[in-house]
Amino acid sequence: MSDHSHEITPPEPEKFDLKHVAGLPNILLGAGVAGIVVSLLGLVAKDGHEQFAFSWLFGFSYFFTICCGALFWTSLQHATDSEWSVLVRRQMENIAKLLPYFGLFFLPLILFCAPLLWKWWNIEPGVDPLLDAKSGYLNHTFFWVRAVAYFGFLAWVATTLYKSSTAQDADGAAKHTFTMRKFGIGGIAVVALSLSFSGFDWLMGLDYHWFSTMWGVYIFAGAAGSSMSLLVLLITALKSKGYLKAVNTEHYHIMGKFMLAFVIFWAYIGFSQYMLIWYANIPEETIYFRIRNTESWWYFSQFLVIGRFFLPFPVLLMQMTKKTKYINYVAVWILLMQLIDVFVIVLPALHPTGVRFSDVFFSACSLVGIGGILGWLFLRIIGQSNLFPMRDPRLLGSIKLSN
Repeated sequence: MSDHSHEITPPEPEKFDLKHVAGLPNILLGAGVAGIVVSLLGLVAKDGHEQFAFSWLFGFSYFFTICCGALFWTSLQHATDSEWSVLVRRQMENIAKLLPYFGLFFLPLILFCAPLLWKWWNIEPGVDPLLDAKSGYLNHTFFWVRAVAYFGFLAWVATTLYKSSTAQDADGAAKHTFTMRKFGIGGIAVVALSLSFSGFDWLMGLDYHWFSTMWGVYIFAGAAGSSMSLLVLLITALKSKGYLKAVNTEHYHIMGKFMLAFVIFWAYIGFSQYMLIWYANIPEETIYFRIRNTESWWYFSQFLVIGRFFLPFPVLLMQMTKKTKYINYVAVWILLMQLIDVFVIVLPALHPTGVRFSDVFFSACSLVGIGGILGWLFLRIIGQSNLFPMRDPRLLGSIKLSN
């Protein structure tokens, strides 16, 4: 809630100056290009085609889930007319604005790697009765249509919310608030459907025999928690450069509470999915966890359970963590856990008997390649508008926030 007991002076407009990160855009761009080049070398190397496919899907999925999570938070703030988030919302809008570029990162997968990733891709009708039963959904045409729909709707909502928010900076018109509220309500549904069904298509589809009715919610839980963690780090980085002075410990407190909420939610969904599959003991369902409890994958799975819930949960329970610099360490940790989570989802489908050095090396290359380009694009986007919605009607409430 916010306190309106006395007059508040609105902060001056703030625009990010790239001189504060001199050289960083070039470093990110260079790292991105280098990561992509090394990844492509794996593509043309002998027996490297499959490794490239799975490693690129890992890097793509990691950043895609985070950006979808950012769009979810942006939509939620508008749908609920949230006051607390106004000062920090622009950075979520900036992250979500990266979503239109993911269609380009997806092209190598669908153009060159589809038969290697999704085994159903080249199976003829009549070979597998189970695939025949799913052919109405698992077919090339509908797969393409769904992919275009995911990227199209996500880009439409993200771009519209960003344009309306920045347009309000210029004219202060209330119509933009109503537009953003409508797109925020619709955006929640768009993110929910796009993230869930893309998770079915691209991640669950790595083994088309396997299924889980909780998969979409599981992917969402990781996306929401990691994107809120990234927001914390971005706000801290901007404050360290002298920006966003109006953001205070109360904002961090709320962001920390959302991080805690999704640490708990991720654990609840993950346990529920595992428990139901273990209890039913159906071979088509248990295969997912059997592989991830094999050889070295077992250590990754156990570390994920401990590191994503049992370690951050008690730390985030303390108010001291959420209101001090320690929240940044937890945010970094949650982003690392999201990375391991996606790694454990994708790479065992390639090497079910255990992790290999090539999995780690080429996955790191894809992370650096895609992340470097996205970081470079983000720095170009962040300087195009004010660092906070300076004429949002709820701005003063956000400035005087109290919990």
